[in-house]
Amino acid sequence: MSGAAYRDRAEMDRKRIKEALEKQAERPTPSTSKGAVAKEKERLTAGKLITPTIGKPGKVSDGEEFETDSEDSDVSGSEGEDTSWIAWFCSLRGNEFFCEIDDDYIQDDFNLCGLSNQVPYYDYALDLILDIESSNGDVFTEEQNELIESSAEMLYGLIHARYILTSKGLAAMLEKFKNYDFGRCPRVYCCGQPCLPAGQSDIPRSSTVKVFCPKCEDLHYPRSKYQGNIDGAYFGTTFPHLFLMTYPHLKPQKPSQQYVPRVFGFKLHKQS
Repeated sequence: MSGAAYRDRAEMDRKRIKEALEKQAERPTPSTSKGAVAKEKERLTAGKLITPTIGKPGKVSDGEEFETDSEDSDVSGSEGEDTSWIAWFCSLRGNEFFCEIDDDYIQDDFNLCGLSNQVPYYDYALDLILDIESSNGDVFTEEQNELIESSAEMLYGLIHARYILTSKGLAAMLEKFKNYDFGRCPRVYCCGQPCLPAGQSDIPRSSTVKVFCPKCEDLHYPRSKYQGNIDGAYFGTTFPHLFLMTYPHLKPQKPSQQYVPRVFGFKLHKQS
């Protein structure tokens, strides 16, 4: 290609880019009715704007106007449409400790008292949990979408800590307990006693979830590394003990044997 032809082609490319930028600038910016998100949108100027269809993969809204690759367009949203966000979240690897919360419980504002001050993007996170499509036409950056999804997980966890203290919640956790979904005690003399999830604090981000053995009455780390990353506040400090008070027949007797260290068959002195 000659130098003159190359310069002509470069000039045409610059004109096309300029026209595309002018058309982009002429498009009206959708407004949002949420004050917190409006401030966040002013702060976050980088990132591609997409519609708030976060949470379940493959779920595509009817209002999408941006172009996608042919590979992305082949992704079907049938799985996301057939499965609720709650069922999808509880089925994720590492979330076996969670039970599915009834929609009626979440929709009761009394059960959510005080949570709006703890969870950012509270309204959007709640809509995501309940599979409610936003009717405000709000658009978010990719970073904001990630924040809303993270807030939805946090909100569900905090609601879950309250729900499992109700009669329905205890019954749901009972089924998981019978199925050994919470794992077994690693101590030999507990003979595979089923455990219960427990938190060391009711304050979020204080500690990860542990498993409580009703037989030795001690806390242990979950065997799965995925479950070991769950916030302990999503189960709280009360649940395992209230569970055993509600179902006293499930409380086992303490181990009758205890391991005794020996060297060449002789017991070790306490001061050794």
